[in-house]
Amino acid sequence: MSNSIEHTFADPVELEPGIRRLTLPLPTGPRHVHCYLLAVEDGWLLVDTGLGLMETPWAEILDRLDGPVTRIFITHMHPDHVGGAEAAAEATGAPVFQGRLDYAQCERVWGSDRWPERIAEWFLRNGVPPEVADELIASGHVFADFARFAWNPTLVDPGDSVDGWRVHATPGHADGHLVLHRGDVLIAGDTLLTPITPAVGLYPESRPDPLGDYLASLRLVSELAPRVSYGGHGAAVEDPAGRSAAIAAHHDERLDRTQAALGPKPRSGYEVSHELFGSALAPIQRRFAVAETLSHLERLVVLGRAERREDDRTVSYTGRSAGGRAPL
Repeated sequence: MSNSIEHTFADPVELEPGIRRLTLPLPTGPRHVHCYLLAVEDGWLLVDTGLGLMETPWAEILDRLDGPVTRIFITHMHPDHVGGAEAAAEATGAPVFQGRLDYAQCERVWGSDRWPERIAEWFLRNGVPPEVADELIASGHVFADFARFAWNPTLVDPGDSVDGWRVHATPGHADGHLVLHRGDVLIAGDTLLTPITPAVGLYPESRPDPLGDYLASLRLVSELAPRVSYGGHGAAVEDPAGRSAAIAAHHDERLDRTQAALGPKPRSGYEVSHELFGSALAPIQRRFAVAETLSHLERLVVLGRAERREDDRTVSYTGRSAGGRAPL
């Protein structure tokens, strides 16, 4: 099994019999995204489709396969996974399968002109100064014009099967994130990555406790006990249960640091993000930092370790004593 990161774009690499990895470029870190080709009875099942920012040479890719791509499965609606779905569907003629919740959010974000306005209001409520909010919004939507998802896909739900692969919900990194599991193999999307950890952020109109969701997803991965997990970035994870435990421990430590940043004086998510991630961040990095900080603050509220205060204009947080802790 090849565990290296292959950057020969358009050249599917065999990882093990019946599983090939297709690596496509990204203009920003981590500079690549992995898609997967899974052998099925009538050809290949393509999992994820890249960003669509640069023209993907689908004809060349398909020529290197010994059969057609007969179905496309989307793990989640982030642009580097769904942005190339329209082009992939056109090139292959294959139907696109996407989670019901995930597709609804895909329409709301990438299919709506009002999303920038809604997220601007949300940033301002969480303490981001107006001039900084403008930068965060611009940076976050730099890829919006290139995200070409497939309208009206075949909707799937957790518990369904696609070509013999079982669909599981793993919310956290995205509310509607789905993975595929068969035998001892997990096609994980961005649920489980190495060496980086998946971003887990709170956004408007999303589930209220994404970090709690994500920790439950990590427990599910451990329960499934796959031999290997193939993710959207980085190397294959050859000890998925161990990696899940390490990521959970990372978030435990981040929760402690977030709680330590709070006191009796109300602080916004934007303010706390500077304490956790520093002040020298580019706008797109600050955007993720604020969202990630908010997911940890909201988890602390659920655990009784922090208190949220909000009015018509702002949301802020105060600390609570360590005695208010609850188990994860």
